[in-house]
Amino acid sequence: MDSALEKDLLETNNEDQPPICEALDILGAKWSILVLAGLSNGPLRFKQLLREVKVVKTQSLTDALRHLEKNGLVRREVFPTVPVTVEYSLTDKGHDFRNVLEEIDKWVLKWRGK
Repeated sequence: MDSALEKDLLETNNEDQPPICEALDILGAKWSILVLAGLSNGPLRFKQLLREVKVVKTQSLTDALRHLEKNGLVRREVFPTVPVTVEYSLTDKGHDFRNVLEEIDKWVLKWRGK
């Protein structure tokens, strides 16, 4: 994103921005959509999610999960086991995005190779 445009967006009140800007703040972060897609079929532990998403490196997945958790789309649950087990799942807000993912899939399949 152009730095001047980015600065303008940061200085603008969220309520003054078009909704798409708010969506891009959350979903435009690298790997966010792939992580949401990976969790769309149910909770996964970190290594399971890493295998599911495939193209993401460990630190990138950590960053994406933190970003999505901070924005209320992903829930991180720690279980008191030895060793500690951490599981990630979609919140209601995250589940709500599944319909958007399905529509994106339809769009890609319709226009793929054209």
